[in-house]
Amino acid sequence: MSLSTEQQKKSTDPFFSSRTLLEGMISSMREGVIVVEKNWRIFASNPAARVLLGGGEINERSLREVLDNDVVHQVFRKALDNGQRTETKVEIQRRHDTGVYDLRVAPLNFAEKKDHKLAIGIFYDITRLERLEKVRQEFLSNVSHELRTPLTSILAFVETLEDGALEDVENNRRFVGVIRRNAERMHHLIDDILELSAIEAGKVTVRPKLVLLAPLVDEAWSSLAKKAQRRNISFTNQVPAGMNVFADSNRLEQILVNLLGNALKFNREGGSVSVSYSKTNGFHQIRVADTGDGIAPEHVPRIFERFYRTDTARSRELGGTGLGLAIVKHLARLHHGEVRVESAIGKGSIFTVELADKFE
Repeated sequence: MSLSTEQQKKSTDPFFSSRTLLEGMISSMREGVIVVEKNWRIFASNPAARVLLGGGEINERSLREVLDNDVVHQVFRKALDNGQRTETKVEIQRRHDTGVYDLRVAPLNFAEKKDHKLAIGIFYDITRLERLEKVRQEFLSNVSHELRTPLTSILAFVETLEDGALEDVENNRRFVGVIRRNAERMHHLIDDILELSAIEAGKVTVRPKLVLLAPLVDEAWSSLAKKAQRRNISFTNQVPAGMNVFADSNRLEQILVNLLGNALKFNREGGSVSVSYSKTNGFHQIRVADTGDGIAPEHVPRIFERFYRTDTARSRELGGTGLGLAIVKHLARLHHGEVRVESAIGKGSIFTVELADKFE
């Protein structure tokens, strides 16, 4: 098939040979790269840019047509009109989400046509970094908030004691008790933060082996038995005797203590807690059920998030750190399993931990 007059002209024009060379250079880059002419036409692009900007051919099309983003237009205008290098952060709507990019734009000239102004823009995908930074900031904010409350209480009661309440025989022991409870709360919070951080950083490993489940459940409950007696909460271990599960015994006990502790804290006076077992599709299923107030449907999807509480005031009053269920989730995943909850207001909750029967 013969080339058109325009195509023949471009094939012999050194300027367009430069474009071919440029596209060859940028084609293997992971970052999206586009070169824009003074008339806002896209002069050259690489495959990553074409995917980013819709997936079709974008060369010779107008940048305004391809990408409707005022921030992008402004930085290209600075490069084309003023020869200015610019770096900015932009958000671009992708097929399934919004991506965040560090966009760097600079003027570009070819020796063949020094009077032909162009600008090259490189899109560095920083979406994951931005999300991680947001998680980090939220985590620090939550930690600061959680520590500030007990610390404020401790300082207030210490000042009260220093101002003369130390000699107040009727109240001084009560004040010291409040200080101790808040110090214990801070201690538990710091322990949970360090534990969760170690798990998320991959510093915690599991050493699974066959473990007798029923005795492990009894041992986990024994550490909570006194609190249960004070609230008249009964406990039933329904795990069959002799039943083995493939797990790290220490980490499984940690999972059980967290789930049983929650079942106890958020149960009603005179309620009950039970643990049962079944095996389905190669997974051990351990269920912890309680007769508490239950969890509203809007809270269920977020219940395993760090510091998420359905009732903040009550949880703090009961000594919760807001990290226990997040720890359970991560420990279950280390066992190639998962954790889920079924709950309804006024009908209690059932937390189910699934552990793989075996894994490499």
